Amino acid sequence: MTYVSSGARLDRLPLSRFHWKILGLISAGACIDAYDVYIAGGVSAAMFKDGFSTLAQNALFVSAGFFGMVIGAALAGWLGDHLGRRASYQFNLLLFGLASLAACFAPNIETLIGLRFIMGIGLGAELVIAAGTLSEFIPPQFRGRWISLLALIVNSGLVLATSIGYVVIPNLGWRWMFAIAGVGAVIIWVLRHRMPESPRWLESQGRLEDAERTVSDIEAQVIAQHGAIADCPRTQNLETPKAPFSALFSRAILPRTLTAAMTAIAVNVAVYGFVAWLPTFFVSEGLTVVKSLGFTTLMSFGAPAGALLGLAIADRLGRARGLVLFAVLAIVLGIIYPNMTSAVGITGVGFALVTCIYTIVTFGLFGYVPELFPTHLRLRGTGTAGVCGRLASMATSYLAVILFANFGLIGVLAMVSSCLLLMALAILLLGVDTNQSTLEDIAPGADSKRLRRTLHSTAGESR
Repeated sequence: MTYVSSGARLDRLPLSRFHWKILGLISAGACIDAYDVYIAGGVSAAMFKDGFSTLAQNALFVSAGFFGMVIGAALAGWLGDHLGRRASYQFNLLLFGLASLAACFAPNIETLIGLRFIMGIGLGAELVIAAGTLSEFIPPQFRGRWISLLALIVNSGLVLATSIGYVVIPNLGWRWMFAIAGVGAVIIWVLRHRMPESPRWLESQGRLEDAERTVSDIEAQVIAQHGAIADCPRTQNLETPKAPFSALFSRAILPRTLTAAMTAIAVNVAVYGFVAWLPTFFVSEGLTVVKSLGFTTLMSFGAPAGALLGLAIADRLGRARGLVLFAVLAIVLGIIYPNMTSAVGITGVGFALVTCIYTIVTFGLFGYVPELFPTHLRLRGTGTAGVCGRLASMATSYLAVILFANFGLIGVLAMVSSCLLLMALAILLLGVDTNQSTLEDIAPGADSKRLRRTLHSTAGESR
């Protein structure tokens, strides 16, 4: 029997313009998504200062977005695994783009909260789709670096949000922040129509002709740039019987589902319990909006720095070990940071802490979580972890306010450190690293699958 062997064929390709195009189209949408997520901090501080909202309403505004993200993450998983990666990422991008444009004209905070919920549906879906889809196109020896490149571009959304907010909010007002996000999202939605569907997903669904056509077209693009390519080292059947959502909680996959969920929870608590609330924390301490945004902008450069660090070590250190190491470092810095009083200490230690947090984001959300699940469950597994993370974010929005009011920044960082410690323990107990391995080899039960399904090809059978 002849198999499409899309996974094996994609994994043996050299990096080419095709891969850069895929990275650009995926990461551009995810960057706009991240920008839209991160404007909540600066916008909330400005609305509070203008009297448009109270701190309690700001918490509801942020939580409404997270509640939408819960639905979006779950919806993206279902759409992505059942209807395809393309259908899912196009739907969510257009949804949050149009809602962002409408937010520019919100007459009151109640309307803006409702629109933030709609934006959240699109925002929650985008990050689920981005990393899972990219991992299905990139060869295993480069996957750590390329998910770090994706994270670098996406994490730049934080720098964009804080830098643009530093200029736009004081001069034009916070409504323009939503306009920028909406216009960018619609433009990228148009460009993304050129993206191919994942051949791995097509083959797993039994759409063998579509998978063959797509992977052959990719090979043709690579050959046009590089010339002859290596023979495919193996034939492999990726067609998989349809699996229900409950498969994520089977004995073989449940430990991975729990570890992925804890990773997503820790990341969301760290980012949205600390980083996203920094402008409001600073304003509450008596700083002006401009000075608060200035501090936050300097510290926000830790986001791309974390991705650059991942780019340098992700394929050497491995995602699992990297997550444990940087969780420990973040906890140590979290103990030091509340004791900083000078501007240099606040920005310097804050930058290091944000860098550690975003290295964890890079290794965890962009790499480790999607890699843990087989193709036919990848987006549902990633989406389920995302739902858990977003639910944690909703609670974190209120807990951050309560902890800050009663214990100051120490209380907030204690919450973040506890979650990072639990994540590290879950990863150590799972004992699975994904470094330098094909997605098929990582899948639960892969050893027995290889015995049944993988045949080493002879020279005459190789593609």
